[in-house]
Amino acid sequence: MERTMRQLRTVVTQFQTREDGESPHISGYFAVFNSTYEIAPGMSESIAPGAFSRTLADDVRALINHDTTLVLGRTKAHTLTLTEDERGLWGDVQINPNDQDAMNLYERVKRGDVDQCSFGFEIVREDTEVREDGSVHWTIREVKLFEVSACTFPAYEATNISARAAERDAIAARSLTAWKERQKERLKHGTESPDHQEED
Repeated sequence: MERTMRQLRTVVTQFQTREDGESPHISGYFAVFNSTYEIAPGMSESIAPGAFSRTLADDVRALINHDTTLVLGRTKAHTLTLTEDERGLWGDVQINPNDQDAMNLYERVKRGDVDQCSFGFEIVREDTEVREDGSVHWTIREVKLFEVSACTFPAYEATNISARAAERDAIAARSLTAWKERQKERLKHGTESPDHQEED
């Protein structure tokens, strides 16, 4: 997959709301480590512990539904706090009580109407595993984080699914090519009859 391609991943979470003096807060996990997310049939991902450790010092925004005009908080402004623990990426957003959009979201989260969260990122480093059943699993080891969002609907973007599918197809094509080459060598040396394809 193109490493500079912006990615979105969304999961269900348990947001918490609280009031700290005059400022309401929304907090929760925007990503969970070692949990398998199904992208599409035969394709899955998980995020390894430490994947966010090098990006937490970056200038990250908290948004509503990935809308860059609806900013809830920002690490540079100290209105968004992001940390990693053994479970995943945890965030706390200090809500501006004078921002009606932010307060509307706060009330929706408080009622339980909004319970999905998401993050926008680029993949820096990952591992690829082709499993015995032919499915492909990617373990994301390091990311560059741009934003986290509270979302109405969890979804993988079509472009992200297409990119992973193209990567899966490329892996399958390489596997088939390698198998054909092995069969040619066996025929050439007469070592084994290539009557069936080996499982990789």
